[in-house]
Amino acid sequence: MASKKMEKYNLILDAALKVIAENGYHNAQVSRIAKEAGVADGTIYLYFKNKEDILISLFQKKLGDLVGQFHSSINETDSADEALRKICEIHYTMLEQNVDLAFVTQIELRQSSLELRKEIGLVVKTYIELIEKVLRQGVEEGIFRANLDVKLTRLLVFGSMDEVVTSWLIAGRKYSLAAQVEKTVEFFIQGLKA
Repeated sequence: MASKKMEKYNLILDAALKVIAENGYHNAQVSRIAKEAGVADGTIYLYFKNKEDILISLFQKKLGDLVGQFHSSINETDSADEALRKICEIHYTMLEQNVDLAFVTQIELRQSSLELRKEIGLVVKTYIELIEKVLRQGVEEGIFRANLDVKLTRLLVFGSMDEVVTSWLIAGRKYSLAAQVEKTVEFFIQGLKA
């Protein structure tokens, strides 16, 4: 996409994130997203087929950016346990800093249709595969147990972090999510270590 088009595309996605977080996916109207983005209603349809396409694109962009950060940070680590800490730190910190994204990923995703969840699941898959790679690295390094069921454990790690974020939102964000990193990672490492 040309830079002007990409700029407008990102503007619409940011507006959609805000509108969906404030109103819920089902109550978020395309006209409201257009108004928030400062574009005409019809402009939305130059970039997206429908509201579902906006949500899928939103997840692809935002989670894609997040996974990109994970990869960059992991490349700077020396061990699997350090990489796992980095993943947890970025996950909690980014969602604490972007509450709209936290609401959409934690609350709205669970209320969307099965077909929509499948599409978004393809985006989440890259994140889960990254966790699996770190777990395999830990087994190879001898830091994590040799008999670790990596396929199950990757889901347990992802699911645990996901639940911590959801609980933080439901509790009204009364505490720092980022402050939960050390306790979370300590819990993971105790269960994973050789």
